[in-house]
Amino acid sequence: MPGSDDIRPYSDDEINAVIQRLLRQRDFLDLVGRFRYGRIHRLAPPLIRFWVAAQMRLAFGRIQSVAQLQSRMAPLVARGLRSTTSGISWSGLENLDSSKPCLFLSSHRDIVLDPALVNYALYESGMATTRIAIGDNLTGNPLVADLMRLNKSFIVRRNLSNPREMRNTFLELSRYIRESLSEGHSVWMAQREGRAKDGVDVSDPAIIKMLYMSHKRDGVSLAESIRELRVVPVAISYELDPCDEDKARELEERYRTGHYEKRPGEDIESIVKGVSGFKGQVHVAFGAPLETDDVERAEDVARAADEQILALMHFNPVNYAAAEKLATRHTIGALPASLEQEMPDSNHLSDAHSQLDQRLHGMDPALHPWLLGIYANALLRRHNVSVGELSNPGDEPVES
Repeated sequence: MPGSDDIRPYSDDEINAVIQRLLRQRDFLDLVGRFRYGRIHRLAPPLIRFWVAAQMRLAFGRIQSVAQLQSRMAPLVARGLRSTTSGISWSGLENLDSSKPCLFLSSHRDIVLDPALVNYALYESGMATTRIAIGDNLTGNPLVADLMRLNKSFIVRRNLSNPREMRNTFLELSRYIRESLSEGHSVWMAQREGRAKDGVDVSDPAIIKMLYMSHKRDGVSLAESIRELRVVPVAISYELDPCDEDKARELEERYRTGHYEKRPGEDIESIVKGVSGFKGQVHVAFGAPLETDDVERAEDVARAADEQILALMHFNPVNYAAAEKLATRHTIGALPASLEQEMPDSNHLSDAHSQLDQRLHGMDPALHPWLLGIYANALLRRHNVSVGELSNPGDEPVES
């Protein structure tokens, strides 16, 4: 359970021992070596392991607190983001009271980067970083669990089949989040379990029901509980998705067969691709704490969060180009006038079409509409275009 020793974030007095343990692990040194040195690591792994251990010990060996660790990591994170993006911006933090912790309910497109970007924006703005809710599917590997828990992550148990166990687990999770906030710790949580692989960002009312459980037991109304939690919707917009082809493949297979089974290690592969792949422009938009005077059901809260997240999304020329391609292939009707009126200029749009054509080139044509949907669906939803199941997933590829 979230308060138990095996899944809570590491405390300050545990940090150094965990770091020392990692520095003795071959898997950890290889992970850093592959990410940092690439081809050289493949040619001489023992040498790179020795070098990584020495450098990591020098940089992190004397760290004694989470704050020190995050301060040391901040310039490394900034350097990594500079090399994998065209730029990062954020908005909305000026409207929040930094003295009041929030529950940031976030769109979810990338396993690791979503909370990392929120925390990066908070840190760079002089605000406290969040505790992070992560699914236990990411922590089957003790190395990954250590790395996550070092960075203020707490683990959410999933796939519980026993109703009583499920209820007790979610009640403890609700209590943990409530206590974290009452102690002054903000919390990051995805708006749904799993990434929105199709680009449709919809909050799961079950998340709201879980958050409310401990309040309900104390006789607090749903509206009061959401006010107490200070739920702030967050929209994270990526110009490009390094995992877009993988997501399109999964979406197409689910559509065609009704199911999709992950390969062993697939989540870790997605993490590496998401972190190391190029993402173009990235924007993190923080909303306002949800107004809850009129809410009576979890579905009302989820809908209010969705409205803010959709309104906060930032769109790039590639999103408009993807919408045009979907319209050209008749998987959606003609684009509405409201969308046509805000199209980027012809040069930027032409460049975006070429960019998409490069991503589609050599890809199974059956995946094309799914990949285009990843980029177009949020934009289409903002303009009230239906983005249900694509009608012609096997059409020939679009030529721009």
